[in-house]
Amino acid sequence: MIKHIVMWKLKDSHNGESKSEIIDHVKNMLEELNSKISEIVELEVGINFNPSDAAYDVVLYSTFNSGEDLDIYQKHPDHLNVAGYISEVRTERTVVDYEC
Repeated sequence: MIKHIVMWKLKDSHNGESKSEIIDHVKNMLEELNSKISEIVELEVGINFNPSDAAYDVVLYSTFNSGEDLDIYQKHPDHLNVAGYISEVRTERTVVDYEC
């Protein structure tokens, strides 16, 4: 089993969207991947409520049966579309992939 965890800090605004709108948009786009990419075993999106400057705004927790399935997910056109939007609205990103 592969666990894929990504966290983002997001811009305060982007193209007329407020930060809360950006967060909602990111969450919805990520959650829609669950029904579009069959290699995803589990996908959960969390929105931060911790006011610390060290906290990230959004976290993605997802699992895959293999590294190959994670690779398929990462190259999937629907994932690339979401990743493109997130790259426009993020200020920081961190990722951890591990096998368990």
